[in-house]
Amino acid sequence: MEHGPSGGSTAMRRRSGVRGGTRMEWLEHDILCIIFSFLDVFDLVRCTAVCKSWNAVIRKSELLQVLYFKLRRDSGESTSSGQRKSMEFGLQEVAMKYHRLCLQRGRIDIHQWKAHSVGVDQCRMKMGLLLTGVGDKVMRLWSLDSYKCEEEYYIPDTAFLVDFDFDESKIVGLLGSRVGIWTRNGKRSIFPSREGTFSKGLCVRYIDPDAVIGCEDGTARVFDMYSRTCSRIIKMHAGPVTCLALSDDELILSGSSLGSVSISDLASDQRVARLRPTDSAGIRTLCFNPCSHLVFAGTTVGYTYCWDLRTMKSLWETRISSNVLYSLSHLRSDNSTLAVGGIDGVLRVLNQNTGEVLSRCFIDDERPISSTRNMHAFIEKKKGIRLPEDAEVDRIPRTCRPPITCLSVGMKKVVTAHNSKYIRMWKFKM
Repeated sequence: MEHGPSGGSTAMRRRSGVRGGTRMEWLEHDILCIIFSFLDVFDLVRCTAVCKSWNAVIRKSELLQVLYFKLRRDSGESTSSGQRKSMEFGLQEVAMKYHRLCLQRGRIDIHQWKAHSVGVDQCRMKMGLLLTGVGDKVMRLWSLDSYKCEEEYYIPDTAFLVDFDFDESKIVGLLGSRVGIWTRNGKRSIFPSREGTFSKGLCVRYIDPDAVIGCEDGTARVFDMYSRTCSRIIKMHAGPVTCLALSDDELILSGSSLGSVSISDLASDQRVARLRPTDSAGIRTLCFNPCSHLVFAGTTVGYTYCWDLRTMKSLWETRISSNVLYSLSHLRSDNSTLAVGGIDGVLRVLNQNTGEVLSRCFIDDERPISSTRNMHAFIEKKKGIRLPEDAEVDRIPRTCRPPITCLSVGMKKVVTAHNSKYIRMWKFKM
């Protein structure tokens, strides 16, 4: 008897004919529909991106439509045909609303794992991947689903890593006064000294093909990653450039230790605008929301500021801490929430439009820790606690709030670095 590669009978498959194949396809379709029916709308949307067959099953079964309109009914919104928006836009709207509710009121599970042998203080999250480093001689790229270290990128012995950024094809590292490039296949290249040397670099941001370096002398230096040349030097501040943000329409936003935010066009070598806080404290962290055109900044004395880039006017300011704020970030498509972390170790969630503090979170380090080991990492699990409005931060033990040196926001999660060996992922669930 003939056997195919799967070990089954070829003759039997011939006798079953097309009708048998059709029955099998429908059986698989029905089983998938049953499995998919247990998922929420966000996991279901993720499943549509796995493969064409799953996408087709989900679309034909109209599971997304059912869940979408159920969510709208549950939230008290009308689902009449005359008032329905396109489902794609509506799903994104619902997803952002759910993300905001989770960050504001959801329960908090914290997963931490040992990512490095020494303390690291930087993390960047994109495309479901997390890049960590600064503190030892390696950057590591992690899968956020499995906690698997996908790739490692080693720093030359003669250099020290200051900052980094990445996209789907390459990692750009600031190595003191040099620029380094690592491709995703592990190949490393350091810019030649005649092109890559500059005064001490403090921060870097990258949008293909340009890497922008913020320097101690107040300049922003723009490097082309393909020609490997410095294409522009822009004088942004009289003092050191401490943080950077780049926009999709080629704007450079930079913060200074002297307490101002400057804006320049990548296509020119001139500063085009300046935003000034009301206090003179240094700008320590910066981010830009391309959807709302809002600019957010955190200072060395705990203030958070917001400006509208279209009008160049201040929208709000609020002091959320008495200490330095190291990092702030938001989900790219989210116009409602902003995550902020700093030296006091409290993870704060702010309203992007008003500056109101929606939630203050810290680690419950006093309860017993549960742990699991998968094939990739040893994961310690803890709980997060929300701090009541009238509670004083200083009364919380320091072990429950190690300084947050960097954070990055994903859908219903925030990843934090603490200048320690461990990276923490805060998962927010309703």
